[in-house]
Formats: sequence, C-alpha cells, structure tokens
Amino acid sequence: MAEQHQGKAVQTTGHAWDGDLQEFNNPLPRWWLWSFYATVLFAVIYWIWYPAWPVAKSFTKGIGTVTYQSGGKQVTTHWNTRAELIEEMQTGSETLKQQAYLEKISAASYDDIVNDPDMMAFTRSMAKVLFADNCAACHGVGGTPAQIGQYPNLRDDAWLWGGDINQIEQTILQGRNGYMPAFGEVLSDAQLDEVANYVLSLSGHSVDTAMADAGRAIFQGKQGGCYYCHTESGKGMASQGSANLTDAVWTVADVPGAADDAARVEVVKTVIRNGVHRQMPAWRGRLSNAQIKLLTVYLQSLGS
Repeated sequence: MAEQHQGKAVQTTGHAWDGDLQEFNNPLPRWWLWSFYATVLFAVIYWIWYPAWPVAKSFTKGIGTVTYQSGGKQVTTHWNTRAELIEEMQTGSETLKQQAYLEKISAASYDDIVNDPDMMAFTRSMAKVLFADNCAACHGVGGTPAQIGQYPNLRDDAWLWGGDINQIEQTILQGRNGYMPAFGEVLSDAQLDEVANYVLSLSGHSVDTAMADAGRAIFQGKQGGCYYCHTESGKGMASQGSANLTDAVWTVADVPGAADDAARVEVVKTVIRNGVHRQMPAWRGRLSNAQIKLLTVYLQSLGS
C-alpha cells in the first residue's frame, strides 16, 4: 500500500527552497502542447509560402503568387501587398460593382446622369477622388486655387472656355492654352496705366476718368487691339478663352486682394505688361472616357 501511495505522489523537480517549498513537475496540458505544435507548423508553412527570410541583399520570395492585369497583359509575381492590392482593385467584389456602375454611366447621356440621384451620388464620390488625384494640384482642393492668377477658380460661373457640359468635356479632353500677348514693349508705361484704368472701369471700379477714356481708345483701337479677343463690350469670347472683364471675376490679376485703387491699377497693369501664359494638359488618353465623363459632370456641378 505504501508503494502504491508513493507511485501516485506528485513528482517534483527536486529543487527545494526554505526547506519545504518545492516545484512540481506536472506535464503540460495536452491542449497547450497541440496549440504549440500548430503554431510551429503554421510558421513553417508561412516561411515557405510568403516572403520571409533575408538572404544577403535579397530575401526568400516564397511560393505564393499574385496575378493581375498591367498594360493589357497578365502579370504573375511573388506575393506582396502591392500586387495583392492591385489584384483586389481589379477583381474584388466592390470593384466589380464599381465597374458595372461605370458602364451604366458610360452608356447614359449627361441629362440622364444629372437627373438620376443615384448616378449623381456615384459620380460625385468617384469624381472627387479623380479630381484630387489629377486636378487639385493646380486648381486647388475642391476647385478653388490657393492664389488668384495661378489657375482658374472652378467654383464660380466665369468659365473662360464655356461652361456648358460639352464645352467642359472638350476642355478636359483637349486641354487649353491660355495666352495673352505681353504689351510691355508695345505700350508705354503711361499707356499701360490708361488701359488698366479702362479695364477696371468695365467692372465698376473707381478709376481716373480721363485715363480710362484714353485707355478705351487704346483698348478699342489698333494700337492695343484688345477688343479682338475681349470684344468691344469687354465680355470676352469662350472660343478664345478670353476673360469677361465686366463681371468682376478676376482669374489672373488679384484685384480683390489689392489694398486701394492705386494697387488695383498696378496689378492689372502688371498682367497687361507681362501677358498671360497658362496651359492645361489634354487628358484624352490619360483618363478613360468614363472618367472624363464623371469629371465633366462633377466640374459643372461645382460651377453651378
């Protein structure tokens, strides 16, 4: 009986502290052991399947692969997060839904899109991202540039090249060259002052009447020839992208930021002296037809 009792006694490691404090030698729970073995197996499989171990200046690539489309060709590469993201963007369930909606919008007319709340909501959500990625660098976040004179403000109704849906589409597709010749070598400093006064008078600013009258003769005459582009009324032409000088919307000269009348004359005079050279690139070929359609509707909604 004593031997049986001794066989059932709990084993210890043989270490003792303070005379009677001993460490039991109990076996680990079976569930814990199996969990440990499973983690070891998982680690080995992971090392084989995914990129894992550094080797010299490279690393083990693993045997896992990702296949996606690039430039119209099928590309297969070792697993990496970038390739997986590209594949997900091309074949994921949300992407397929998005593509289906894009096809619907591509087949719809502009009127159908504008009058359909669901299509307009989708257009806004998609076009905001397109605008931020491709247009905001020049036109500013939301279509308002940080500074007058850099690029046109897209949130007003002063569309230099026309603001109807077809004109906006053509602007995006073909790009635009904003050009006004420099008159610094054509007109004297006094004449530049006179034309600047006349230009400001067109939008109702306080000016020197005598100088404005003299500036009108230059503006409407052969010496300045400004009316060729801006028209005799000063309202400009969409076909030329010439600004409407009567609406008090300034796309190049920072008249609203000028401190007084003299400063306003100076900023307009500077533009006349130096001319304007601005270019917007053509987006045909850079963006798909569906993306251009989304941007067209979105931009018109900003201006309206």
